[in-house]
Amino acid sequence: MSEPVALVTGASAGLGATFARRLAARRYNLILVARREDRLAELARGLPIDTRTLAADLATDSGVDLVCQAIRDEPSLELLVNNAGFGTLGRLWQTDMRRQEDMYALHVLAVMRLTRAALEGMTTRAKGAVINVSSIAAFSQSEGNVSYCSTKAWMNSFTEGLDIELRSAGSPVQVQALCPGFTITEFHDVLGIDRKEIPSFLWLPAEKVVDASLEALATRKVIVVPGWQYKITAQVVKRLPWFIRRRAQRPGKDRRV
Repeated sequence: MSEPVALVTGASAGLGATFARRLAARRYNLILVARREDRLAELARGLPIDTRTLAADLATDSGVDLVCQAIRDEPSLELLVNNAGFGTLGRLWQTDMRRQEDMYALHVLAVMRLTRAALEGMTTRAKGAVINVSSIAAFSQSEGNVSYCSTKAWMNSFTEGLDIELRSAGSPVQVQALCPGFTITEFHDVLGIDRKEIPSFLWLPAEKVVDASLEALATRKVIVVPGWQYKITAQVVKRLPWFIRRRAQRPGKDRRV
């Protein structure tokens, strides 16, 4: 492949599919990763560039091993988008334990391992970027979403730490944590959340979220929060005293972002 290559996880729908289309328009060749091979094939057929698909479950060691090898085997890889993820609703002790374990495996271990594999080559070639798709939920905690908020907070901290290391090493390679709020994708539909329950001004098109992420690469911004409403939210939450944040989280209600 002579063109730069981007690998996108969770590419079968939502932000992952939107990243694929936007990157194809920027002339990236693609490696698309998700569990649903049929959805990947359908997406790939509609893209005007060289696209490979890789069916893998990144909540498993074998799935992560497969994608790590694909990363190491691609000398033209210039962008990794760690987008695969999911949410659950319910108090920790009332939820399915396997789903909680899968969430930590996918949001934490898979992200760490894929990022490390990508940085091995990118730092040697002195070119590339990693985008970790986090959430506005990373800035707070809420009942019914403990693991989701916690893993996304880890993702932000992990990305900020990597940026420190890369800058200290004098590397031009970039890392970014993308922190969207309510986005018009399948994510909330899968959770069974009625979009009408959420004020319309809080919903962002997936294209706007992805464009904000890609544009921020030009300025090496590490934490990217798309949308004025969520920029305000993130800044306010970070400055609130703990006891006020605790009350604002409204026990008995789900933040669901």
